[in-house]
Amino acid sequence: MASQHADTDSTMSGEKVNTNIITLTRFLTEEQTKHKEATGDFTLLCHALQFSFKSIAYYIRRSTLINLTGLAGSANITGDDQKKLDVISNDLFIEAMRSSGKCAVLVSEEEDNVIFFNDGKDARYAVACDPIDGSSNLDAGVSVGTIFAIHKLPEGSKGRKEDILKPGSEQIAAGFTMYGASAQLVITMKGGSVNGFTLDNGLGEFILTHPDMRMPRSRAIYSVNEGNSLYWEENVKSYFNSLKEPQENGKPYSARYIGSMVADAYRTLLYGGIFAYPADKKSPKGKLRILYECAPMAMVFENAGGQAVDSKMTRMLDIVPEDIHDKAGIFMGSYDEVEKVKAFHK
Repeated sequence: MASQHADTDSTMSGEKVNTNIITLTRFLTEEQTKHKEATGDFTLLCHALQFSFKSIAYYIRRSTLINLTGLAGSANITGDDQKKLDVISNDLFIEAMRSSGKCAVLVSEEEDNVIFFNDGKDARYAVACDPIDGSSNLDAGVSVGTIFAIHKLPEGSKGRKEDILKPGSEQIAAGFTMYGASAQLVITMKGGSVNGFTLDNGLGEFILTHPDMRMPRSRAIYSVNEGNSLYWEENVKSYFNSLKEPQENGKPYSARYIGSMVADAYRTLLYGGIFAYPADKKSPKGKLRILYECAPMAMVFENAGGQAVDSKMTRMLDIVPEDIHDKAGIFMGSYDEVEKVKAFHK
């Protein structure tokens, strides 16, 4: 009788309960079965990643209640003051990778040096991550996120620093989680499509909500910190000035800038347009880190039909970082929008 009631209630309110739910766990398992050579190690590593994202999402939701925002009294390698949540997220990430037994090499934005896990005999992967990207926005409740990239160790390697200083084109998977009104996870595999999941807090599961994400080919939206325009090169200034002029439809571009890379990238991925953080006179190499910000985002954008290049208009996925915290300028977005940027750099 109860089930009959439930049925009538859902039909009365016009809601249909979706029973064909694809969780991230199911998605990863089904992906694994498509590859005969798969050993399940990659899937186990992804489950460890998934656990750390759920934990971070949980702590972010509770952070203002239990006073985890605010400074932790130390600064990280790149000079950012560390938040308590940064520290917690970094610890969670390291522990999740260690206990998975599948990660041999870990690079984190919060750690000066590479972390090696020598206890996992079957560890065949190297992971790079930014545990909390955009943490300066935490106190204001602005969306922050985690960015990650996964590389496979070369045959015979037990894990060395060189195993992760590779171009982004060698990543076997990459993506990010955005902790906003809901936690969104975007993941892509090498040569695969881009899939978006939303964390259902009731179930404690990431549910596939955005299968096979494709970027609009063009869109009149730009996202950049114009406060830096004083330091920009002339062609960068000319490009952004051109967007403020009337376009073919008589209207200029719209500006959208959150100042949290994950949030800006996610919006650009969904709606199209361009996100840029160019190298400039103040930061000649650029501001964003190649290994755990630029390369993973570039892979997501390319696999969704967009493009990502550095300030010299080199394809971002072809750039080999010189050290683990090496930086680059970046322009990424809809295919045609990046083509416009290139035209100004010819």
